[in-house]
Amino acid sequence: MISEKDKQFMTYWEGVRDSENTFASKIGRGLPMAFLFGLPIILSVIVVRLFAPAWYMKMSATSPGAFITIIIAMMIIIIFYAYFRMQYKWEMNEQLYNEIKSKQNKTQTIN
Repeated sequence: MISEKDKQFMTYWEGVRDSENTFASKIGRGLPMAFLFGLPIILSVIVVRLFAPAWYMKMSATSPGAFITIIIAMMIIIIFYAYFRMQYKWEMNEQLYNEIKSKQNKTQTIN
């Protein structure tokens, strides 16, 4: 016998599973958390670059073009994190749905 909570989840997941499986949906829903992950890194690089440019150039021993490369790399990491975090979440929900469905089928065949 499945619980009421499981029934509610099955109803919810049957309604949204296809729409949440698109690339755009995963990126869009994952970006807020991904920005929370990457924004402190980007801000720390920008703050050091703006307020201590001599120290930044001396300590990093990089060319001025490396700053843009760091920002682009962090944007790529943010997109990567957003997609794969939501892909993982979708797969976990799909696994739970399949487990509940299997449990439901077992109880129906027993009765």
